[in-house]
Amino acid sequence: VQLQASGGGLVQAGGSLTLSCAASGRTRSTYAMAWFRQAPGKEREFVAAISWSGGSKYSSDSVTGRFTISRDNAKNMMYLQMNNVKPEDTAVYYCAARLGVVTTTTSSGYDYWGQGTQVTVSS
Repeated sequence: VQLQASGGGLVQAGGSLTLSCAASGRTRSTYAMAWFRQAPGKEREFVAAISWSGGSKYSSDSVTGRFTISRDNAKNMMYLQMNNVKPEDTAVYYCAARLGVVTTTTSSGYDYWGQGTQVTVSS
């Protein structure tokens, strides 16, 4: 599976942004997906994950209530709706996929990664 993340940019604190992740290649297989992010000088951290069906979703405490993950399997797309963004959300955001229907919050559990898209939140 090849992944292409897009939608990043510069946004003011309190604003909104939607990230997209397009999947191609082995898309007939079932795969769970997730978003991770990495800020300068910090380790990559889990943001949100979604099962193959979309029926199970998970998000980190830092984004719960502000970010929403979703997917459209017919279009091979995943999204991250980011509302009420904060300066601490500034990072490179990566989409990831793992074969199977079940998600995980650990980065080592994912087989495929996109190239990342930069999100910068100004105060």
